[in-house]
Amino acid sequence: MTSDDALDRKIALRLIPFMMVLYLVAFLDRVNVSFAALTMNADLGFSPAVYGWGAGMFFLGYFVFEIPSNLILERVGARVWIARIMVTWGLVSAAMAFVQGPTSFYVLRFLLGAAEAGFLPGMILYLTYWFPPARLSRQVGLFMMAVPLASAIGAPLSSLILQADGFLGLKGWQWLFIIEGLPACGLGLAVLALLPDGPATARWLTDGERAAVAARLAAARARPAGRVHAALGPTLVDGRVWLLCATYFGVVVGLYGVGLWLPQLVRAAGFSIGAVGLLTAVPYLASAAVMLWWGRRSDRRAERVWHVAVPTLVAGAAIAAAAALPAGLASLAALGLATVGIYAILGPFWGLPPVFLTGTAAAGGIALVNAVGNLGGFLGPSIVGTAIELTGSPRAGFALVAVSLGVSAAAVLVVGRWLRSTAAPRLLQTSDLTDRSG
Repeated sequence: MTSDDALDRKIALRLIPFMMVLYLVAFLDRVNVSFAALTMNADLGFSPAVYGWGAGMFFLGYFVFEIPSNLILERVGARVWIARIMVTWGLVSAAMAFVQGPTSFYVLRFLLGAAEAGFLPGMILYLTYWFPPARLSRQVGLFMMAVPLASAIGAPLSSLILQADGFLGLKGWQWLFIIEGLPACGLGLAVLALLPDGPATARWLTDGERAAVAARLAAARARPAGRVHAALGPTLVDGRVWLLCATYFGVVVGLYGVGLWLPQLVRAAGFSIGAVGLLTAVPYLASAAVMLWWGRRSDRRAERVWHVAVPTLVAGAAIAAAAALPAGLASLAALGLATVGIYAILGPFWGLPPVFLTGTAAAGGIALVNAVGNLGGFLGPSIVGTAIELTGSPRAGFALVAVSLGVSAAAVLVVGRWLRSTAAPRLLQTSDLTDRSG
């Protein structure tokens, strides 16, 4: 193990497990509406379109407040701002238990997005304070394993909570929001004690280790040639950033177009609520393993673009197959494969912005990509819900989701071609993907 490897390992062991817990709870509170819908929709009389629009409303609030939130994090520090995010989203998530109809559903989902805005790009930005771009993908992949794990753990947990229907006069879906929302508040307070703002304030690093982290980051900033931004203004008009926005938009359309409907599709196939939780967990457990392996592979091969494009194409083809197949186990298996492909994208994808963004540009650029991309989280569940309401089948919606993933794959390949002529070509090689050695 090299000294760099040992330093990475020490930092990762201190930070990543706790960050994973934070993101696991965040993502669970974002998507538990998909399980609440198994009984909430009937109790409140929500149509598929109402549910789809309300599920997606989260991402409008997220979009509006994303960039300001990340810029504030850079200014006031990670500890204080991440703690604020967690406490407010925990309270809003628990308040979802008191939804009365479509209007309150839409409003609270919007507020939940506003409360959580800045968390993911803030965490990505935070990791860039510790790891240079060439070593970032595996750490992002490890951190973002919390997303499929949240679904894998949350699926059976949510199914179990739903069966508490009638306890103390509350519906099972109301208990779901309360029980899964309030832990975020306690974790927000824990952030203040456990998450340093950066290497300079990490008491568990020696002076030599702090100097080594600073030297690695300085060397990485000095190494790239071409257009590398440190200021926000040029970042907001850089075509590379907007192509990454387009890439992530399509990915997120797929992520939530499938994820927020999967429990209901499994239920519609004739399975009990308990079985829905167990069956839904399977593709997410597989996604966590593949996600970690693929992110490490991306770092080891010093390649990003094809490590994004290939799983994007696999996911798009799998969703197209699900749209073509009759409803049943084969269609659900195709959606499971699509889920694995979508999650494999995330680690290598978030290793791309730091290739040409640093400082304030990284804070604003990462937030912009995540904000625009997450608008896909509004579109994905909405088009599937509308398709179900108009045709009685999700097939047309899934076809559009597959097209969006195809566009994402094309966009990231254009990004790669552009970046190879402007910055850090070592992280953008295309030949390594087909090299089976190592």
